[in-house]
Amino acid sequence: MRAILAIDQGTTNSKAVLVSESGDIIARGSAPVGISYPEPGWVEQDPNRIYASVCEAIDLCLQAAPGSTIEAIAISNQRESVTIWDGETGKALGPVLSWQCRRTAPDCQRLIADGHSEHVEALTGLPLDPMFPGPKFRWLLDRVGQGRKIRIGTIDSWLVHCLTGGRRHACDASNAARSQLFGLEAQAWSEELGAIFGVDIRLLPEVLDSSADFGTTHGLAGVPDGTPIRSAIGDSHAALFGHGAFNPGDGKATFGTGSSVMTTLPRFIAPRNGITTTVAWRIAGQPTFAFEGNILVCAASLPWMAGILGLPDVASLVDLAATAEPGGPGFVPAFVGLGAPYWNSDARALFSQINFNTTRAQMARSVTDSIAFQVHDVITAMRAQSGGELGTLYVDGGPSQNRFLMQCVSNLVKHAIIQCEAPEASALGAAYLAGLSIGLWPDLDAIAALPRNTEVIKPENIDSALLLNKWNDALTRSTLPLTPVKGE
Repeated sequence: MRAILAIDQGTTNSKAVLVSESGDIIARGSAPVGISYPEPGWVEQDPNRIYASVCEAIDLCLQAAPGSTIEAIAISNQRESVTIWDGETGKALGPVLSWQCRRTAPDCQRLIADGHSEHVEALTGLPLDPMFPGPKFRWLLDRVGQGRKIRIGTIDSWLVHCLTGGRRHACDASNAARSQLFGLEAQAWSEELGAIFGVDIRLLPEVLDSSADFGTTHGLAGVPDGTPIRSAIGDSHAALFGHGAFNPGDGKATFGTGSSVMTTLPRFIAPRNGITTTVAWRIAGQPTFAFEGNILVCAASLPWMAGILGLPDVASLVDLAATAEPGGPGFVPAFVGLGAPYWNSDARALFSQINFNTTRAQMARSVTDSIAFQVHDVITAMRAQSGGELGTLYVDGGPSQNRFLMQCVSNLVKHAIIQCEAPEASALGAAYLAGLSIGLWPDLDAIAALPRNTEVIKPENIDSALLLNKWNDALTRSTLPLTPVKGE
C-alpha cells in the first residue's frame, strides 16, 4: 500500500502515522519525549531525545504496517521551541528552549522598554512575549557564540537536519513565521529583526513552502535512504490544513497542553486585540494567512486538578465536573502567566469566590470551564478584529474527544463545532501537504473531499452573562499585583 509517513513531534510525545491514498490512518506509533524544569519558569528539552523519540515512534509505526511503501515523509512539529547545533558535526550545542519557557521574560521587558514592541508586532504579527523565539535564539547564542558553523532553528529544521544526515538546513514558512525573525509581508528573514534581537540571520535555515522538497532521508532506520521529505509545517497549522479549513473564516481549536485557536484570513491583516497574525501555510510561493490565539495552559490543568482532588485520572475529573452546575468558583489556569488575548506574564493561577459551601464537583467544574472561557475570549477578539462571520469551527486534540468539554465550548462561543474522530489532525495535515507535493492528491479540492468522520455539536441556549462576569472577575484577581504586608 502506498502511504505517507507523517511525523508529529509534540511537546510530550513524538508520533508517527502512516496515511494511505484514501486519507486513512493505517498505522500509528508513539514515544515520550521528556521535559525538564531547571529553574522556576524555565522549560527545556533534549534535542537528541526529541530525535530519538521520533525514530522510536517511526519504528513502532512501521512494525504495525509491514509491507507499506513509503512515498514521502511529512513533518508536523511543536512550534516556538528552538535549539542550536553544530552545522558540520551535527552535535547539539544546547537544549531545546520550549515554547512554554519563560526565561526570556526580562529580555522581552527590556525590548518593550526600548520601544520595539509595536514595530516587532507589525513586522511579525507576534507580541514581545517569552513564548516567542526571538530572545530565545539570542539566549542560546550568548552561551555558544555565532560562528560560521553554528545552526539555529525551530524543531522542523532540527528534524530535517537529522533526517537528512545533516545535508539540509531548512524550515517551512509557517514555522519561520513563529520565530520573530521573519517578515510576514516580505516572506523572508529580516536583517532589521535580527539586529533588534541580536541574531545573525545567516545562521537560520532556508525557508521553503510548507509543501516542498526538504531533501531525502539518510541513515533513518527502517526507511530506505533517498526517501523524499516533502512537507514541514507547525502542528497547529497542520491541524487547520488537515481539517480542510480552506475558506476564509474557517477555523479550529486544538486542545492539548496549551491550546491554539486559529482562523484563516482572505489576506494579511495586522494583529490587534491580543491576537497574532501568522502564516497558516505556504504553497507554490503563496502564503495563506490566519489569526491565532495561543492559550498557554489548557488541558495541562486537568491532571493537576485530578491529583489535587485525589482522583485516579482526568476522565474521573471530567465526570465529576459534569455533575456540578456551571457558575461555581472561578479558576484561572495562569500557571505560567496568560497568553492570548491577555498576554500577561505576571498573572498567577488562582481560584476565586470559594466559600464553605464549595464542593469538590464545583472545583472540578471550574477547572474544566476555564478551557471554554479562554477559547471564548480568543474567538471574541477574533470576531471583533475580522469583522466577518466565523465559518466552520473544528476541534482536535485529546480533550476534543470528550463531549461534555466540547459542549461547554460550543455553548460559550455560541457556535456549532465539528468534533473529529481522528485525534491526529496535525499528522494528517502534514501528510496531505506531502501528498500534494508528490501528486498523490492533485489539489486542495481533492484533499477537502477526503472522508472525515465528524460529529456536529450545536450550542445549547444558555445565559452566559453571569458565567462570564464571574470568569472576568477571576481574571482581574489573577492579574492584580501582590502587595506585601508591612511590619510594625
